[in-house]
Amino acid sequence: MKTRYIDLFLSKKGLEISTLSESTAFNTIEPPILESHSDFNIKIAAPDDVYLIKEISEETAAAAALRGTGISGRPPEYLAEKIKNGDAVIALAADGSWAGFSFISSWDQDRYVSNSGLIVAARFRHTGLARKIKEKIFELSRQKYPDAYIFSLTSGLPVMKMNHELGFEPVTYSELPSDENFWKSCQSCVNCAVLESKNRKNCLCTAMRYEPQNMK
Repeated sequence: MKTRYIDLFLSKKGLEISTLSESTAFNTIEPPILESHSDFNIKIAAPDDVYLIKEISEETAAAAALRGTGISGRPPEYLAEKIKNGDAVIALAADGSWAGFSFISSWDQDRYVSNSGLIVAARFRHTGLARKIKEKIFELSRQKYPDAYIFSLTSGLPVMKMNHELGFEPVTYSELPSDENFWKSCQSCVNCAVLESKNRKNCLCTAMRYEPQNMK
């Protein structure tokens, strides 16, 4: 019944799970790819990768401006800390250039872990890279926090589809962390006023959560 509910939920959002391919989904929100690449090195970030911060921040800002909704910015120093602590995933193309990024954060004394900041460089979109990064960051979350709820807030249909395939289910905002610092991270999003006007009980983003195996 849960699977049927999620299929109906995503279908109402405009996404047909059974018929819509990943490339088709990304075509609805992203510009045409300029290059085609299939070989990427997707790895857990290390301190030596901090030099990529400027490029990651600029690409995230550009994507937020293009979409106009649903992307929260993060200060470069915050992202640098994630990279240094091994709390991020970085993708590099075959020629060594930066291709993608995502990071995790823990909340409420490690009871919750967020998968955030998924971004793919414009010229590497429509290659399936976003899915590979999503799988890697999910794997990292489970390795570092095996007993935590893993959650994601997104307004993007492709990310909802990827979350669904990994076992995430739609939840209400009451099932997200109560940590005040978590909610402060939404302040840079253009939809923050909507969130605050609804007392943090709802927004334009869809909340999805994965329960650890020991909770199922």
